[in-house]
Amino acid sequence: MRRHRRSSRRWRFLLPVLVAVLAVGAVVTANATNSARTCTGELPLRVTVTPAMESVVQQAATGFEKDRSAVDGVCVKVEVVAEQAADVVAELPTKPIDPPALWIPDSSLWASTAVEKDAAVPGVRPNITSKGSLASSPLVVVGGMDEVAKLGWPQSSVSWKRLVDPDVPVDIADPLTNTEGIATLGLAEGMAPAQNGTPPPELIATLLRLRDSTQRDIDTCYQLMTKNPAKAPLFTATEQSVIAHNSSSDVAAVALYPTEGSVLFDYPVVRVATAEEQHGTGAAADAFDRRLRADTTAKSLSEAGFREPGGRAAWPARQGVRMDTPTRLPTPTASQVTTVLRAWDVIHLDGRTLAVIDTSGSMAEPMPDGQSRIEVARDGALVGMSLMPDTTAVGLWTFSEHGNELVPLGPLGGKTSGSPQRQALQQAAQSLPTRVGGSTALYDTALQAYRVLRDGYDATRVNSEVLITDGRNETTGGTDLDGLITALRAEADPSRPIQIIGIGLGPDADMGVLQQLASVTGGKAYQALSGADFRSVLFDALSRRPCFTSNC
Repeated sequence: MRRHRRSSRRWRFLLPVLVAVLAVGAVVTANATNSARTCTGELPLRVTVTPAMESVVQQAATGFEKDRSAVDGVCVKVEVVAEQAADVVAELPTKPIDPPALWIPDSSLWASTAVEKDAAVPGVRPNITSKGSLASSPLVVVGGMDEVAKLGWPQSSVSWKRLVDPDVPVDIADPLTNTEGIATLGLAEGMAPAQNGTPPPELIATLLRLRDSTQRDIDTCYQLMTKNPAKAPLFTATEQSVIAHNSSSDVAAVALYPTEGSVLFDYPVVRVATAEEQHGTGAAADAFDRRLRADTTAKSLSEAGFREPGGRAAWPARQGVRMDTPTRLPTPTASQVTTVLRAWDVIHLDGRTLAVIDTSGSMAEPMPDGQSRIEVARDGALVGMSLMPDTTAVGLWTFSEHGNELVPLGPLGGKTSGSPQRQALQQAAQSLPTRVGGSTALYDTALQAYRVLRDGYDATRVNSEVLITDGRNETTGGTDLDGLITALRAEADPSRPIQIIGIGLGPDADMGVLQQLASVTGGKAYQALSGADFRSVLFDALSRRPCFTSNC
């Protein structure tokens, strides 16, 4: 099967939710005809399709044109373009001149993502409507015969939980641009659900492991398996891709069906309507949609290895796959996908973060869950560090009457005074409850930390000051609020951005000040009234990648 891709664009996902299937009641038989003698001119109909389905859709388009399908006597000319769904979603709000009239992604997840993304862009937007599924294919685990035999195949079953075992080599397609990767992370989150938006240690461990075994796309995974079938890692892909691979390769792939079940890719037909489209485009799209749902197209889809929309296999037994319908797991929810992608972003973030934590006397006071405020800050810092890759630079300061550097900024994988940086930070974080006492030099410390980041600015990283406090400035004789804001405005350089992220712990935090500091530096301010709140907002803070940097 010929595959065509445009280069993937890395972009940030908004909350993915399933789009409701809308019934199309328009009758177009009076406008669309199939008479070879009543058709002149040309009405273009652009159809963008997931690469795996390109040949089938092109075959349908060829037959559609051969029948001289027309709208109001004008011949419909179908242009089929294969493109990854992530690229289509990225283009729709910014490329209104030539959008597809019909779009067939591999999952309804992309249609809902496009709706959310377009809603965030001001101005004229296309009207995006899902018209139902053409076919389906379950997500499976793929490997060469030697590799899957190590898991006991075909005698023993395989589970998703077993596949997160560190001793089992597994690759994943980049989840920022591949549905297979997103679905895999969603399944991982389902096995270790987040609590209050914060991923548990089990999920973090899985993501950290997958971080270092991410491939550009599914084609790359198959290429690695073909080159070294005995040792190439397992990977997740659609069942249909296994059939397509085995039909054209001497190195057979095997699909493993985890006992818990799997998610089903559903290949919806999505109508993309614009005010600028040529008259008759809607009728032409409806007519071609009917052709896509005709028995001849269904037969072609089955021959290409796709299942029926409900999951039934209409094809005979084939090498590497099985015919029975796998148990269908729920599609990951918007919350699951958002949480897991934020976690994925954090563990890949090339950051330079200076954590500045209040250790004044009030930090010994309890939060509603019984932990003291400083204990909540300590535990959050430890969780945050566990998410970050070794390439991230992190430093730790405390402050009460004055700022105190506990660990200077440095890569987590490096060393400080002969000790591993990560270990030094962990030990310093553990010591925080023993350092509580005194008043709060909030203004002086915030400015000093900002200047340290400014003086060592790294254009290849996201430079951030994470300022955690439970109160307000209590010192006199130093920098006042007006002086702090004036200094930050004078020193802020849009070409060298440094954001202050303020986190107020408890009800007494001066959120007005934290919001001013965040606003003047392009950061964000949060308030956490419980330990669970703090872990959630810290997680959100660590995942921020300001879009005015070169790293977006």
